[in-house]
Formats: sequence, structure tokens, C-alpha cells
Amino acid sequence: MCGATFLIALDFSIVTVALPEIGRDLNFATTGDLQWVATACLLPTASLLLLFGRVSDLVGRRRLFILGIIVFTGLSLIGGLAPNRAVLITARAGQGIAAAMIGPTAIALMTASFREGPQRTKALAVNGALLSLGFVIGTIGGGLITSGLSWRWTMLIMVFLGALILLGAVVLLPRDGARIAARLDVPGAILASGGLFALVYGISTGADAGWTSGSTLGSLIAAFLLVEARHPAPLVSLELLKRPTVRWSFVVGFVTFGMCGGTTVLLSLYMQDVLGYSALATGFGFLAEDATALVAGVIASKLIGSLGTRQTMVLGLLVQAVGTGFMVFLPADSNIPLLLLVSSGAMGFGHVLAVVAFITTLTSGLRTDDQGAAGALSQMPQFVGAIGVAGLAAVVTARAAALASTTTAKLATLGGLHAATLTAGFVCIAGLLVAFTLLRRAAPAPEPAPAAWTRSAAHPIR
Repeated sequence: MCGATFLIALDFSIVTVALPEIGRDLNFATTGDLQWVATACLLPTASLLLLFGRVSDLVGRRRLFILGIIVFTGLSLIGGLAPNRAVLITARAGQGIAAAMIGPTAIALMTASFREGPQRTKALAVNGALLSLGFVIGTIGGGLITSGLSWRWTMLIMVFLGALILLGAVVLLPRDGARIAARLDVPGAILASGGLFALVYGISTGADAGWTSGSTLGSLIAAFLLVEARHPAPLVSLELLKRPTVRWSFVVGFVTFGMCGGTTVLLSLYMQDVLGYSALATGFGFLAEDATALVAGVIASKLIGSLGTRQTMVLGLLVQAVGTGFMVFLPADSNIPLLLLVSSGAMGFGHVLAVVAFITTLTSGLRTDDQGAAGALSQMPQFVGAIGVAGLAAVVTARAAALASTTTAKLATLGGLHAATLTAGFVCIAGLLVAFTLLRRAAPAPEPAPAAWTRSAAHPIR
């Protein structure tokens, strides 16, 4: 299950690095057209998470997980062999649908296989560490593979990894229990998927009108909540959404993903446009962030065991805020970017602590038949958090424009980056206050004992 998480993270980052080579080989006309190689995968993943989270509760998590791995692996082969742009983008869209099947079911299978407590927390921590590992290997490996072999191998390698994960799923995962006798909430699925599609499309393409306008999104959200309140088997029950642990830990997830993702994009801009690093050197510039993220994933379960989830969440956001805020001192020239390594390392460490803690909180104290929906909700901040990228980029643009008439273009860009990283630090502090105050009395009720098939199935996985 953690291998599947690693696979999805690796696919996203490794293909992003290979985009320039893909554009040259398949004759993409513009950068906007080329961006659809990434966006075509992102949109269906973000849009269908809630739907497949609920479907996994109805048809069986193991079934949907295995189907997702089969589809993802097959379409990776098609994408790697794609003779033209249309085939490649279609394959990427199919991979996005498969990723939406895999993400929530992997989390739900984990929470169902391990009873609440140290074992489940350790599993979620390993999952967070492998998520970070997938991104770092993709960032560096994408450049090496594209330079030494071909961009096609960035997708063909997914075929081998997918086959290994499929073998593990078939051998190790327990058989699904009896299916839940309930109808799928089709109106809720359409509204939720349409709203998420509109939101992520607007973020990804920079659109500012039509479907992505604030009034349209607000109407979709209101209609979705109204439908869910009246449907006998809602896509996401309002009872689940009203739980303080679900609601406020989701907010924390949105903050930590949005600010870490946005700041990582800013650091790439800093290293290439201010320090003059190459793309490959920039990838290595993120090693400190990724290394500390791995360390955080290893020790997160122990920290949660000794401090508790809320305190660990607060600690993670505090460390992320300090690391991000100190980037305001990043220099214009540096042969030994010590401050870059230390500040980005602190950000990565705090981010993973916050991620493991918020997912643990969000998925605790729930009925077994809500774990699929909870797994989908725990994945959504990764995509909705892309608002953070757009917001911080807007801060950079505004501040750089204000400084443009009084200094050089390089220093104006640096001033914009300083303003944005300081903003990110303050937003993390706001998330910290949410965790400290609003989650203080929101301790989850004990989860009912798992079904007999779940208990017996946990042993081979452990």
C-alpha cells in the first residue's frame, strides 16, 4: 500500500522533470499545450477522489485498489510507447483516474488493517516517508533518466513498479468482506466531482472566470451539501463532515500542503532565477528538504506516541513556519547555500510531521464504512492545497512589480520571494492556532473493534 503511494508521487514528479524533452520529441506547440501532460493526470485524480473513496466502501477496497494498479500500470505502458500527443495525454488522463482509485483505498486499507494506536500511526508515518521519497527520487531520477536514456523510460519504469505492487496486493491484501447494501449517491458524485474539477482546473490553468468563478464554486458547494443532507446514502455523510477532528484536521492538511508545495515552487524559482542553478542542480538543492522529510516519517509515530497527535501537529506546523519564515534571509548570491539547506530542511521535517498527525487524526474514531470517504478526504489537501502555489505566486508577482522601478530584475524577484515565504510562515502559524485551539477538545471516540477478517488480515501485513 505504501508502495502505491510511492508510485503515484514518483509518477507526478518524474514526468514533470521530463516535460521539456517530451515537448521536443512529440512537437508540442506551446508550453501551455505541454502542461496538459501533467494537468491531464492531475484533474481526474483530484476530481474523483471522493467518488472512488465512497465506491471503495461499497464494492470492496481490495477490489478497487487492485483494479487501480492494473489500470495505472497498463496506461503507463501506453504512455511510454505513445506515438503522438493525443495518445500520451489520453494515457495520462487514464492514469489520473487510476490514481484516484488507488489513493483513498490505500489509506482506507491501512486504517482497516491496523487498529488505532501505535501500529496504525507507524503505518501512516511510513506512508508519509515514502510519499516524500517518491518526490525526491522523481525530481533527481527524472533528470538522470531523461538525459541518459529517454523520457519514455520515466513512464516505462512505472510498468515494472506497478507489476511488483500488483503482486504484493494479490498475495498480501485480505479478501474483501461482504459488500455494503447501499446506493451510490449519483447527484452528490456529479456535484462533488464537478466542483473539484472546476477548482483544480482554475488553479492549474490560471483561469479566472466561468466555471471557476467564486459564485459558481459557491453554488456547487451549497448544492452538494443540500444533496448530501437529503440522500439516504450520501457520498460523504454530513455526520462525518461535522466531526471536529475531520473538519479541523482537514484545514491543517490544507495549510501544510499548500504552504509547503507553494514554497517548494518558490525555492525552485530562487535557485534557478536568482542563484543561476541548472535544473539538475536544483533537484539536488532539495535534498535537505527531502532527507529531513524522510527522518520525520521515521520518527513521527514515536512522537505521536509520546506527545499525542494534536501536539505533534502543532510541533510540525511550528517547525514548518520557522523554516519557511527564515527564508526571508535567503541571499542574492551564495556559493554555500547553508541557509537554504537549513530552512528547507526544517520546512520538510515539520511538513511531514504535520501530515502524519493530521491524517491520523482525520481517520481516527470512525466507523469502518466511513474509512473510504475519510481516506479520500485525507488525500484532497494535496490537490486543493495547490491554491497555496497560486496565492504565493501572486505575492511574488505583486512585490516584484513594486520593486521593479527601484532595483534590478534579479533583486526585485528576490524581494518578491522574501515576501511570499514570510507570508507562508504566517499562514503556517494560523494553521498552528487552529490545531492548538479548535482540536483541543476534539478527541475522537474509540473506534469499534474491527471485523474478524480485518484483525486476522493485519498479521501478514505487519
